[in-house]
Amino acid sequence: MTKTKLSKIYAHRGFHDKPQIPENSLPAFRRAVENGFGSEFDVHMIADGSLVVFHDEELERETGVIGKIEDYTLTELRKLRLEGTDEYIPTFDEVLAVYDGVRREDGSVMQLLIELKVDRGNHRELVKAVTDRLDSFDGEFVLESFDPRAVFELKRQRPELTRGQLIQNYVVHDMKMPKYQGAILAAMPYNRLNKPDFIAFRFADKDMPSLKRAFKNKDVGKAVWTVRTPRAFKVAQRMGCSIIFEKFNPNTDL
Repeated sequence: MTKTKLSKIYAHRGFHDKPQIPENSLPAFRRAVENGFGSEFDVHMIADGSLVVFHDEELERETGVIGKIEDYTLTELRKLRLEGTDEYIPTFDEVLAVYDGVRREDGSVMQLLIELKVDRGNHRELVKAVTDRLDSFDGEFVLESFDPRAVFELKRQRPELTRGQLIQNYVVHDMKMPKYQGAILAAMPYNRLNKPDFIAFRFADKDMPSLKRAFKNKDVGKAVWTVRTPRAFKVAQRMGCSIIFEKFNPNTDL
């Protein structure tokens, strides 16, 4: 079984340009395609079973509305706007359509890095819904999640797909969880069972001991987020990482 390998770079939540072009908006994904970039983005399953592309669990930062995105229907979400613009929260289908069948001039594809946002134990349903939809997508993609249960479900349901474990130092960063729980998650003991094809880690946490242990296995890919300066980009390149970037243009600023 040949797994899809990670691309070298991805635009973080699309190639946004705030305040005019919000993150995870259709213009951000179209701008990424225009510049030849694949995109990293986040998928939630909401109250009516629809799949939508949005980062936060809470709506407030991006829309000004109080509430969890999973508690809304698509009809309700369509009334909201992103970051004071006229843009709305796109569906998974709408984002895929931006990339579907699209190739660069040399014939290469712009790969998608799709993060699964688990909510209230919906990891099985989310994995199935997302991967079933991707069966008809004419393009390249890999999947990842912070939630080890989703990574396990990818292994169980669709072992042929490339799966990644997202990780950060939960003890250092305020993740609103007990420190012992953060320490366990940061140690990644679940990797022995889940066997992720790659690990995507926070740039500031690149020296975590658990990462050094994980990358002793040379077959495990490395992805780093979020790289926000040309200098950090070059550091990540020297580390041999796939890079999730924002706030500059690697085509012109390196």
